[in-house]
Amino acid sequence: MEEIRQATRLDAIEGRFDPWLLGASIALACFGVVMVASSSIAIGEGLHVGPFYFLEKHVMFLAGGVALALVAMRTELKQVEKYNQILLLACFALLLLVFVPGLGVRVNGARRWVNLLVLRFQVVEAVKVMYIVWLSSYLVRFRDEVNATWGAMLKPLGVATALVALLILQPDFGSLSLILAITAGMLILGGVHLPKMAAPVVVGLPILAAIAIAEPYRIRRFTSFWNPWSDPFDSGYQLTNALMAVGRGEFWGVGLGGSVQKLSYLPEAHTDFIMAVIAEELGFFGVCLVVALYALLAGRAFWVGYKCVEMRRHFAGYIAFGIALWMSLQSFVSIGVNFGLLPTKGLTLPLISSGGSSVLMTCAALGLLLRVSYEYERAQRQVALLRGEAQRASAGSPATAQPAPADVAPVRGTSRLRSRIEPVLGARKGA
Repeated sequence: MEEIRQATRLDAIEGRFDPWLLGASIALACFGVVMVASSSIAIGEGLHVGPFYFLEKHVMFLAGGVALALVAMRTELKQVEKYNQILLLACFALLLLVFVPGLGVRVNGARRWVNLLVLRFQVVEAVKVMYIVWLSSYLVRFRDEVNATWGAMLKPLGVATALVALLILQPDFGSLSLILAITAGMLILGGVHLPKMAAPVVVGLPILAAIAIAEPYRIRRFTSFWNPWSDPFDSGYQLTNALMAVGRGEFWGVGLGGSVQKLSYLPEAHTDFIMAVIAEELGFFGVCLVVALYALLAGRAFWVGYKCVEMRRHFAGYIAFGIALWMSLQSFVSIGVNFGLLPTKGLTLPLISSGGSSVLMTCAALGLLLRVSYEYERAQRQVALLRGEAQRASAGSPATAQPAPADVAPVRGTSRLRSRIEPVLGARKGA
C-alpha cells in the first residue's frame, strides 16, 4: 500500500515550462510581427495586394504555429519516441512528394514546395523536426555503440547523406548544409569524439564543394559576396542594398518604419533580408537585442539538454540539443548573409521572418523544446520528493527506508515515465 501511495504522489507532481525559453520564444515572435508589418507594407502596395497582406498571412501562420506548439507541449516525449521510425520514413516521403506531378511546385527553378490548396508547404521544414526526433532516438538506442564502433556512427551519416541527395535534386543547398551541421553537432554531443568525426568531414567537404560549384549561379553567389560592389546591379544587388541598410542604421537606427531600402530596393525585405531592415530601423542596438534573444534561446536549450542528460533522460536531452543547434545555426546563417559574412542562402530568420511552413514548424519545434523543459522540471521535483522521503525514512526505522533516488526508475529515461500528467499554464501545483 505504501508503494501505491508513493506512486500516486509521484504521478500528482506536475512540471513547469522553462520561463526563459517561453519568454525568449514569445519575445521573438512578437518582435517578428512588428518587423514583418514594418518591412512588408511597401511590398504589399507594390504587388497591389494591400499594405497589410503579408502581415495578415504571417499572423495567421503564427496562430497555426501556436496551435501546433500547444499540441507538442501536451504530448509525452515517450509517445513521440515511439514513432521515431515512422517519422524517419515520413522525412523521405515528404522530400519525394515535391517531385510528384500536380503536388510539387516549382518556384524560381527549385522544387521545394507541395501544393496543399490552402498554402504552399516547404517540406524540408517539417523534415528538420522529424529528423531531429529520429536522430535523438537513435543516439539513445545506440549510445554506447556510437562512440565505440564505426558502423553505429556512420549509420546516421548515411541517413543524412540520403536526405542530402534528395535536397540536391530540389535543389536546396541551404537546408542541406543545415541538416549536415545538425547531424555532426548531435553526434558530437551524443558522445562521438572529434577525431573520429574528422574522417567523414575530410571526405564530405570536397564533395560538398564540388556540388556547390557545379552550378553557375552558385559560383556567382560565392564570388559576389566577397566583393558585391564589383557588380552592384546584378550579382551583388541584394547584398549591396542590405549593406546600405545596415550602414544607414548606425547605432540607434532611423526609427521604426523609417527604412528606405525596404521601399522596393531591398529584395525579400520581409523574409530573407529582414535583418537588414531591423539594422536600418533599430540600428546596432536592435541587432544586439535580436542576437541576445537568440543567444538566450539557444543557450537555455543547451542548458536544459545538458541537465536532462545528467538525469539520464537522454532522449529529451538530445532533442533539446538538436533544436538548439537548429535555431542557433539558422539564425547565425541568416544574420551572416544580411551582413555580408556568408554567401546568400534561402534561410529565414526563425520566428521573425515572414513565412508559412517555416513559422509553423519553428513553433512546433519550440513547443517540443518546452515539453522537454516541462518533463525535466517534473522529474526534478519527483527526485526531490523521493530524496526527502528517503531521508525521513533513514532518520526513523531502517526497516522502512525507501530506496535511494538514484535507484528509482523514473529518473532513468523517457521510456520509463509514469502516467501522463498534462501541463497547465500558470502556477505549479504542489509547489
